[in-house]
Formats: sequence, structure tokens, C-alpha cells
Amino acid sequence: MKRFAPVVVIPAILVVLIGAIATQAALPLSSTPKTPGAATPRWVAHVANYPGGISGGVRAVLAAQEASDRQGAPTRAQAPTSAGGTAASSNSNVQMNDDSYPPMPQNETAVAYNVSHPEIAVAAANDYVSGGVVVMRTSDGGQTWLSTRISPQFRGTGDFCSGGDPGVAYSRKEAAFYISQLCFFRALPFSEVQVYKSVDNGKTWTPGRQAARAASNFDYTTGTVDDSIFNDKELITVDNNRSSSHYGRIYVTYTKFHLLDSGFSDYCPIQLSYTDAIPTTNPVLSTWSHTAIQSDQPGGDGTGSSANQFSDPVVEKNGTLDVGFVSENCNDSFDPHLLFQKSTDGGQTFLPTAVQIDKPSQYADFNDGAGSDTLPPTHFRAPNTTSLAYSPKTGTLLYVYQNNINRATSKADISYQTSKDGGLTWSNSKFLSTGSSGNPAANDQFFPWAAADESGRFYVIWFDRRLDPANVRINTWQAVSRNDASSFSSSKISSKDWDPNLGFFTSGAFIGDYNGLAASTKAVYAVWTDGRANAIAETGIGETDIFTIVQRNP
Repeated sequence: MKRFAPVVVIPAILVVLIGAIATQAALPLSSTPKTPGAATPRWVAHVANYPGGISGGVRAVLAAQEASDRQGAPTRAQAPTSAGGTAASSNSNVQMNDDSYPPMPQNETAVAYNVSHPEIAVAAANDYVSGGVVVMRTSDGGQTWLSTRISPQFRGTGDFCSGGDPGVAYSRKEAAFYISQLCFFRALPFSEVQVYKSVDNGKTWTPGRQAARAASNFDYTTGTVDDSIFNDKELITVDNNRSSSHYGRIYVTYTKFHLLDSGFSDYCPIQLSYTDAIPTTNPVLSTWSHTAIQSDQPGGDGTGSSANQFSDPVVEKNGTLDVGFVSENCNDSFDPHLLFQKSTDGGQTFLPTAVQIDKPSQYADFNDGAGSDTLPPTHFRAPNTTSLAYSPKTGTLLYVYQNNINRATSKADISYQTSKDGGLTWSNSKFLSTGSSGNPAANDQFFPWAAADESGRFYVIWFDRRLDPANVRINTWQAVSRNDASSFSSSKISSKDWDPNLGFFTSGAFIGDYNGLAASTKAVYAVWTDGRANAIAETGIGETDIFTIVQRNP
């Protein structure tokens, strides 16, 4: 039975709620931007003309608006109940988000827990009700969840923008949760990476107009915009190690696309923004430093060392910042290599050359010639969103990823590699998504995410289609290692499978780009997109929700 919360959808899918608009409309603007003459932002031309590069979450904004235009305005309605109101038993699946009526998609998840009180956690996901993110919070180890929403706002004009691509982190020093997300427009060239703060365990958040700006293509001093830059796919982490010289530093990594008028991207390197403090009363006053993790390549062909995507930052217990990412062509989504970078001085400098994690004949990206990241027979994008985890007990680094080296036999698999020397060298690749025989499981597996708890146990989750002979319906699986990633045991943790073709309006074209996972010695938070409660038969709108499983860490 589909459960709805008293959230009302108004006539446009990707706009904020009427009440929020009315509250913010009369606020003074910080500046009057000087927009370029081009009517269409370059990122829109990129998405229209090139199959890869800019992430699926951004591309989905156009797809959602096109669906809205075809379907017309949803009917206003309210329904009485909200998700997560009843406590769930251990190992039960729980829908975390509330729902509008008609229900709209939520997808692409991130999660973090309060390191002082691990039974408190905050998760976030793309939200097609607000156009930003839905924030879900628990105080009982994941048994029940409450929802709120953050609608991003571009301070340069006062306009609400499209958001999403959430990252979540917790700061021990500030006793605060942070959420990062994008801010961009279909008809304007502005592009930002914004950060929001909560000091009451996720109940309330920074207003959109006061969001901290980790990156922006708009100069608030001159009122000008660099329309060649689009900031994409950010994630956030915090140095929570009291002995670190950078204790409390907030790190945000992201991809900087440089776009020509045609939409072609000649370079798209990974970047870092960092700050030591985000003021609670007005986060927009925070100041950020910026470092190029990978260098620009003006006039390049969109490949090579300056073509990257999907960075994942983690901090070691000595304060070293590690970043895993993929070498991804800027325009066709082909991922030739898996890469690693690190900084030992708080993000000021990185290795002269990124470390290549993958080894010859052990890794292959899926390449069907289209460069669109789709895994047939379904039509949603399934990019190689990799994940990096660090054991605070042993110092081992774990890197997990989608691997198509065995595609002829088992299609896309989940593989992993480890490093015992801080990421400078890596082990041979091993298959993680295996069956009882130890061989790679049948059909496609994708969207892995990894985490380690304080005792050094590693956890990995991923989407898995092994149980469907047609290779369509999705379950969520989890693997656990208690011996420093020497070996893993895995099992299915979703209690019901679902059809991704019914997951995004009428197209089935997007189910998010990644899942979320955070692990402590008290609770494990595996958080994923799930379409089991789809109401498409009633509303004609395909959609997904956010689910978890209640896991107490023994």
C-alpha cells in the first residue's frame, strides 16, 4: 500500500512550494547579475548534443520537465499518513521519505550519522517535489524517519534553482550535519555547489538564500557570470579527527566542466573547495579555498588526465585527504581508468600525478558505442559511480566499482581493490558480487557504495539483477568483511524487487546515479532508491522512494 504525507504538488514539478516562494519573493537581492546573450545555457547544449559527461541527475532535470510538459499539471490533493511513523523491527525494510500526491520520484541517496550518537542519522536524496533534496532523519537507529526539504536558491538573482546530487557529512567539532547540493537553471547560466547546515540533527536547515557557496561561476563582486563553467557531481566530507591539524575542516569535491558554445567540453577536471568554518547564523559568510586536484586543459579533446567524474573524498585519522574518482571522457561517459589522489596538507596540494588503481586486463568499462551509460535491456543511465572507504583501525583503503571485464559471461559485476600504503599502490582486482560458487553473479550489478565502521569492518551495498532471468528487476545486496577486506560475505537486504522501467515519470530513464551507506559499531545505514511502492497504475507517473534496512551492528 502506497503511503502519502500531506505534501501538495503544485502545477510545476521542478519548482518550490508556493508558501516558500511567497516567503522569499520580497527579500532583497545581493546583486544584479549581468547575464550573457546566449538564451540557452551551455550545459543544456551539452546534454542535447553529447551522450555523456554531465551527470545523470542534471540530465534528469530536463527529462522531468519534458514529462511534466507532456502530462500537464498534477491534481492538488492531500493524503493523511506519512512514511516511517511506525517503528520497524530489526532487518526490516523501511521507506524513509514521505510522499506527495501524486507521488513524485526521489532518488540518488547519501547518508551520514552523528559520530557522538550513532543512532542519529541524516540522509538526503534528489526530490522532484521541491526541485531540491528531501532530507530524512532518524533518532532511533533507522527504525523511523521524518522528512523535510531543502529548496536551493541562487542569491545572485533571488531565484529558486534546480538542485540535487546530494552529499551528507557530520562534523564532530561543530556538532552539525552538512548537506551539499547543486544549484543550476534550465534557462540561465548560473551554476553553484551549495552547502547547508543543521545544528539540531537534521530538523531545520539553512534557508536557500543563505547557503554556503563552495563553488560558483558567478562573481558576486562584479555581478558577472562565466557561462563556460558548469559545476557538477559534488560530495562532502569532514575531518573529524581531534589530533589532526585540520580538525573540523570541511571538504567538497566536484567536477568542473568547461563548455564551448556548442556544448562540447574540452576539459572537466576534479576540483576541491574547503573551509574551516561555516557560520550557523549565516552560512553564506563562509570563505572557501580552492584547489585543482586535476589540472585544466584548454583546447583539449575532453579526454585524458583533465577528464574526470564522480569524486569521493574521505579523511584518514591523521588528517590526510583521500579522493577516489574515475577518468571519464567529458562528452561520451567512457571511463578508461580508475584514479586516486591524496593531500597531506589539508587540501592545499595533491600528488603531481594521480595514481591509477586499475590494472591491465583486470578492469573494463561498458562501452556499447553510444557512450550513454545504459545497461541493456533497461534505459536508465548506470554510470560507474565508484566509492572509496577507509578503515580507521588498520588504515586500509577499499575502492569498489562496476566492472565489465567479464561482461560476456556475467555482464556488469562489482569489483574491489585495496591499498595498504595510503593509496600509492593497489591490490589486484577481485569480484565482490559473487554467487555461492564464488564466481561472478549473473546479470548486471551496479551502483556500489562502501563504508567502514570504527572497528574496521567494511560494508558495501549495490544494486543487483541476478534473480531476474530478464535482467530487469532490481534488488539491493550487501557485503560485509570482518578481516580487513581479505574476504566478504554477501546477502540480499531488500525484501522486495522492483522494475526500474516504472521509476521515472513515463520514461524509466533515471533512478539516480548512486546509493548511500554509513556504518558505525551501533548501526549501519544502507540507503537506496527503490520503486516497490510505485503508484503509476493509479497516477500514470512513474516514481521511486528511498528505503533502508534496520541493522544493528553486533
